[in-house]
Amino acid sequence: MQKDSKQLWEDCLTVIRDIVPQAAFEAWFKPVIPLSYEEHKFTIQVPSQFFYEYLEEKYVSVLKMTLNRVFGEGTTLKYRVMVSGQTKAPNGYSITYPGEESKTIPSHTPNKVDATKAPGAFKVASQDLDSQLNPRYNFENFFEGESNKLVRAVSEKITLDPGKTAFNPLFIYGPSGVGKTHVCHAAGVKIRDLHPEKRVLYVSANLFRLQYTDAVRKNVTNDFLSFYQSIDVLILDDIHELIGLTKTQEIFFQIFNNLHQLRKQLVLTCDRAPVDLQGMEERLISRLKWGMTAQIERPDLALRKKILRNKINHEGLEMAEDVFEFISENVTENVRDLEGILVSLMANSVITNKEIDLTLARQVISQTVRLEKRQLTIKKIQEIVCRFFNLDEALIQTKSRKREIVQARQITMFLAKKYTESSFAHIGKVVGGKDHATVLHACKTVKDQIEISKTFRSTMEAIEGCLKQ
Repeated sequence: MQKDSKQLWEDCLTVIRDIVPQAAFEAWFKPVIPLSYEEHKFTIQVPSQFFYEYLEEKYVSVLKMTLNRVFGEGTTLKYRVMVSGQTKAPNGYSITYPGEESKTIPSHTPNKVDATKAPGAFKVASQDLDSQLNPRYNFENFFEGESNKLVRAVSEKITLDPGKTAFNPLFIYGPSGVGKTHVCHAAGVKIRDLHPEKRVLYVSANLFRLQYTDAVRKNVTNDFLSFYQSIDVLILDDIHELIGLTKTQEIFFQIFNNLHQLRKQLVLTCDRAPVDLQGMEERLISRLKWGMTAQIERPDLALRKKILRNKINHEGLEMAEDVFEFISENVTENVRDLEGILVSLMANSVITNKEIDLTLARQVISQTVRLEKRQLTIKKIQEIVCRFFNLDEALIQTKSRKREIVQARQITMFLAKKYTESSFAHIGKVVGGKDHATVLHACKTVKDQIEISKTFRSTMEAIEGCLKQ
C-alpha cells in the first residue's frame, strides 16, 4: 500500500530525529506540514519566509540526505510559505498552484564554476566563478550597535579598495552567532558589486580542508594551489577549524603568503583571538596578526531590540510590547538565538492557534536560555561567591594576592561577564577597582581551569547552582 504525504513525512522525521539535536528538531522540523507527493516532488508547508530560509541555509544537507533515504534518488523538495493565512512561494522556488504550471529555478547559475566541488573546479580557474556568497547577508540588514561598530566600519572600508588598505588581512573574531559570517558575506557581496572584475570567494575552513584532502588524494594539489592563488578576495570562515591540521595549515600558509604579496584581500573569521589559537603554527598566527584584528561581542540590549523589531516587521507579526521586552531582555547570547526563539514562537502559535503572549514566550525561551541570569547583578554574584568560599566580601576589594582571594575575585569577574551585560571595564571597577585587562585575564584563567581541572569544574558548577537558587 502506497504511503501518503503525512506518513512519508513521519518517516523523514524518524531519520531527522537521529541526526539533529532535540531542540533543533522541535523548533525546525516539527512545525513543518506535509502537503503532497506527486511525480517525485514532495511539497511541504512552513510557517514563514524566514523559516524556509533558515531550513535551506542550515539544514539543506540533512533534508537532501533524508529525502534520498526515504523517497530514493531524484526527489525534489518544494515549499509553501504560510503568511497571514495565505500560501506563497519563497524567492527562488515556484510552487504548484491549482491550474498553474510549476517551474523550478536553479539556485546557482549553471555556467559558473562551483568552487565547492573539488577538485574538478580547480582546473577551470579562468572561467566565471560562483563566489558562494549569500546576497541575503548584506550591509543593509546588518544592524549596527556598540558590539559590532568597529567590524562594520572596517569591513565597509575594505570594499572600496580591497587588498590595498592597512586592513589586510582582516581578522574578525567573536562567539558563535554574533554576525561574523553575515558581515563577511556583506563585504564580499559589496566588493563583487563595486568591482565586478574581481574574483571573490567565500569558503568555510571545513570545506577548504575537505577540498585539500580530496586534491591530495587525486594528486591535483597544484591545481588546488593555482585555483586559490587566482582569487582576488578570499573569505575564509571559522579558521579555528584548521587547528591541529598541520598539512592543511601549511597549504593555507602558502596561499596566504602568495595572495598577500600580490595585495589580494584576505578576510578571516574565528571564535577566538589569534593569540589564543593554540594548535596553530606560530608562523601562520604571526601572519594573521599582520593586518586588522577586530572583535564582535555579544549584542547589547539596544542592538537586540533593533534586530528583533526588524525580524518581527519582516515576518508581518504582531507582538505585544511586554512580550517584545521580555524576549529582548532574556535572549542575550547571540543573534541566532533571537532568530530561533522568534521562529519557535511563530511555529507554536501556528500549531496551537494561539496568540504570542507572555506565557508562550516564557515557555519557549525557558527551553533555550536561563531566565534567572537576567536577574543577577555583579554585587549579588560577588556575595554568593564569597559566601561559597566563606570569605569576607571586603577582601575581594583589596589588593591582596593571597591565592584564595585572587581565585574568588577571578571567579566573580568570570561569572559577572557570563551572567550580566556589564563590560570588562565596569566589572573591573566594581570588583576591586581593576582595569579592563585584569578582568580579561581573569576570565581566561577561569575558562582554562574549567577545561583542564575536573575539581575546579565541579566547584564552578556548584557556585552556578547557588546563583540559580
